[in-house]
Amino acid sequence: MLTAADDADALRQLHEMGCTDGLPVVIPTPERVDRMVLASGLDADVVLGEVGPLGGVATVAKVATNTAMAGCEPDHMPYVVAAMQALLQPAFDLSEVQSTTHSIAPLIIVNGGLAPITGIASGFGALGPGHRANASIGRAVRLCLLNIGGAAPGVSDMALLGHPGKFSMCLAEAENESPFPPLSTCWGYAAGDDVVTVLGTEGPHSVMFVNDADDPDSPERLLRILAEVVVNAGSNNLYLRTGAVAVALNPEHARVLSGAGWTRESIQQRVFDLCHVPRGRIRMLNPAFTPRGDDADMVRTVPSPEHIALFVAGAEGLYSAVFPSWSAGGHGNVVVHEPVITGQACEVPFLARD
Repeated sequence: MLTAADDADALRQLHEMGCTDGLPVVIPTPERVDRMVLASGLDADVVLGEVGPLGGVATVAKVATNTAMAGCEPDHMPYVVAAMQALLQPAFDLSEVQSTTHSIAPLIIVNGGLAPITGIASGFGALGPGHRANASIGRAVRLCLLNIGGAAPGVSDMALLGHPGKFSMCLAEAENESPFPPLSTCWGYAAGDDVVTVLGTEGPHSVMFVNDADDPDSPERLLRILAEVVVNAGSNNLYLRTGAVAVALNPEHARVLSGAGWTRESIQQRVFDLCHVPRGRIRMLNPAFTPRGDDADMVRTVPSPEHIALFVAGAEGLYSAVFPSWSAGGHGNVVVHEPVITGQACEVPFLARD
């Protein structure tokens, strides 16, 4: 256990030891860590797994320490545990994700009735500043990846540039604004279940679209624009052609498609179909990544419709977003998910009543 003369000295030590993400952290006193352990509903010495690339053992106590440092409330702890359990699934290829030169970070999408109660935002600026739960939960995961997994920039985390989502990239699906079932139902959970879904993605790429209610082709144009962003010439999707892509429709765009009779499944299928490109386009841009064959042949850039993780988030207006895939790793950069387990030990925020 570390000791310090005061909080300023403790913070200095943590920075000097490389235990922060570069920003000041909350000092993880034993009392604060104990509260997080209690909120997890698990014993402190329970092992969640080994965190790559350096193989540090993620115990509940270590995760609780990083969660306290991130500024989380105890009610956020079950989400951090669930996100870590998802990341530690072999299918996520965490060691490779942590050490790739690509700018990739875990995108954490939360479903379930507890998300709004615990303050996990889904609307205006959900991936930006001002939402403590979103920022703190995502930051807690990053601190675990740094401090337990050893992913230090330029040492074991070899991202050439990185992006701000490597600090934190967590939001809830706007279930009450969505015309579709929750994203988590795609993985077999019931609507209303508290679930964390995680993908390794780039940062969000803007999708600008103006609907024309008098044009019957308008919904189809939205789908074409989404597909264009998925296969944009700078992303790995076009060249490596594996991995899951996340698509965040804002509520207005979701209603445009739903009102025209599109379901999540039919949207996924149509975007998948539109993400087939002539082999010659790939050869023109990046010959080294061109599969063999004739230039006129159509090549799929997403493995299947199910690899398009479509959810509703953000506020109404012009912009939705696509999160391109890393498209690498032994398991092909797939979606992972984990239920959020809350128990009697978890502190539930007080709700004011009339």
